[in-house]
Amino acid sequence: MNVEELVRDSLRELAVEEASAGPGFADRVLAVRRRRRTRRLVAVAAATAAVVAVSVAVPLLNEGHDGTRPARVTQQDGVSAHADQSPPSDLIAAGRSALAAYYKTALVPKNKKEATLERTYWLLDPDTGKYKKDTRWSFVAVAPGLKTAAVLERTLPAARIGLLDLTTGEVERWIPVGQGVGGLAFSNGGTELVATTYSEHPDSLEKFTNPGDSEGAWTSMNRMTRTGFLLLDLAGRGGGIWHQAPSPSTGGRADFAFTRDGKHLFGVGGGLGTLVRPTFYDLSGKETAAPANEKHLRWDVPARLSPNGKLAALGLAKEVQPAIAPGDRPTAGKSYSSIKDPLTGKEITKVRGAELLAWVDNQRLIAWERTTGLKEPYKDRLVLVTIGSDTVVPLSGVRDHPETGQVQWEPVFAER
Repeated sequence: MNVEELVRDSLRELAVEEASAGPGFADRVLAVRRRRRTRRLVAVAAATAAVVAVSVAVPLLNEGHDGTRPARVTQQDGVSAHADQSPPSDLIAAGRSALAAYYKTALVPKNKKEATLERTYWLLDPDTGKYKKDTRWSFVAVAPGLKTAAVLERTLPAARIGLLDLTTGEVERWIPVGQGVGGLAFSNGGTELVATTYSEHPDSLEKFTNPGDSEGAWTSMNRMTRTGFLLLDLAGRGGGIWHQAPSPSTGGRADFAFTRDGKHLFGVGGGLGTLVRPTFYDLSGKETAAPANEKHLRWDVPARLSPNGKLAALGLAKEVQPAIAPGDRPTAGKSYSSIKDPLTGKEITKVRGAELLAWVDNQRLIAWERTTGLKEPYKDRLVLVTIGSDTVVPLSGVRDHPETGQVQWEPVFAER
């Protein structure tokens, strides 16, 4: 699939879910798709404010100006920002959410037709507030509290799960499993873990070549490799109960995660389009309807429900380019994402940010936001955004999106 086809298909798929995003959206689609496992060409081996009322729409304030203000390294309201670091070496956090880890991906060829995307992680040391590279792990999930991580060794699917002490860097416990594991996620309370099982590496790629294209592009394999999930009570000593839950209709990574109430799981992953709406399972392994407050959520928007459960973070709704005087350098485009009523799916307001990653409190979120104009190559950074305000506070430095490679780094957030 060439770039033009990728843009056209992605826009058509997203149109079902969101209102028109306006000009400059095509490069955003490509960036999102690269992060969501349906990869195009890979050429190298390589955020306490008042609670918003949900009964009325909250207007955006000061939409007419740029609204970006500098971030000090540590602010009085509990924000730890490093706007000069990308990827970060020092703690990035705001309110309840912290950047617990980040990872980079590299393409590792197996042969001329097959390859895998392999992750390398940098984990937060909770004592020093520094991120340290740890090459031992192929997949990491961090528990609330930032003290423990669940880890998988380099070869996927893995035969055991490690519980890693983030302060000492030592595995305190190994949990053998009878099924090969490729993904992990903690419950909101941190006492339960869901492990997604696969028959082969969940990030396998194959070379797709158009007629007349001598190089081709690496894309997710169409083989259905997910087999099910294991539920583990970390207070117990057993290996958990496995439930069969095959892959959805497309291939690639399709991990499970817990719903807010911890009584259901939702399957994430796949591509944009039909799989934007996740599938739900109860804890006995039976596919079921979505909980009432999660039926309008999307798997590809990580922030999901606000802490009080009254607001739902949804996807990119529009992008605008601020007007400039003739001859001036173009300013950064401004992105806005939708905030909806989780029970009705009706939009309440929009908030700054191109991709909503984590709630800081009931009014603020951490997001990716672009730093370039709508007609420039896409670049972004982590920012703190506030419902009802047009101001963004930079949290990290700028991240590039190379046209012929992976994005530079991906964040892993956890509650602290």
